[in-house]
Amino acid sequence: MIKRQIPNLITLGNLLCGVESVFASLALGDVRLAALWICGGIFLDFFDGLAARLLGVASPLGKELDSLADVVTSGIAPAFILFRIVEEPLKGSLPLWAVGLVMLPFLLMPAFAAYRLAKFNIDTRQSHSFLGLPVPANALIWVGLALAGYQADLPYRGVLMAVVAMVTNILMVSEMPMFSLKVNFKDMGWGSNAVQYLFLIGCAAIVAVLTLCVGFSWAALSLIIFWYILLSLITQRRHAE
Repeated sequence: MIKRQIPNLITLGNLLCGVESVFASLALGDVRLAALWICGGIFLDFFDGLAARLLGVASPLGKELDSLADVVTSGIAPAFILFRIVEEPLKGSLPLWAVGLVMLPFLLMPAFAAYRLAKFNIDTRQSHSFLGLPVPANALIWVGLALAGYQADLPYRGVLMAVVAMVTNILMVSEMPMFSLKVNFKDMGWGSNAVQYLFLIGCAAIVAVLTLCVGFSWAALSLIIFWYILLSLITQRRHAE
């Protein structure tokens, strides 16, 4: 009984990280701390499934619990980070109806995330790749900006972020094929892992160029997710099966 609950406890740790992130955004106004809590939750999200497989205790309950935790950590929590980043520059700069319009993509993010996770749970086509942007990947876009200290100190920046957020919301529920990061360890050759190797090369290039130009920046994390989306778009025929 204890062994069966280990993955579920890890998943609940993911959920609690999401709750702490929301608290950091709302009560403390600290988006960097909120972003770190999301990172912790996504880290645990990776290990709960791994633990379940290693222990041989994977279950439908664990699958549903995992999705509920992801809605909080990778859906609700980043929405509050965005709200906190954009809120101040919009006050007094735009009419109230325009502020509400800009905030709408952030408020809708948990809904898109919940729909994407429910869809993933019942979609048997997504065993080796994904259809639509994974919810944790979407969260990491905004985590990177928060950790980099990005400030939407001008109204147009908040509007731009709202547009990007709406695009990524739609990508979460889209039918766009997205490649899995899993490497085929049985055949480490280029032919079997070309997309994954290209992704890693691109990630290294992003970090190197950004570091040389402005010094190390967590914004590289956001750029890496955009690179993941772009590479998925370019190579979608290869991993659409």
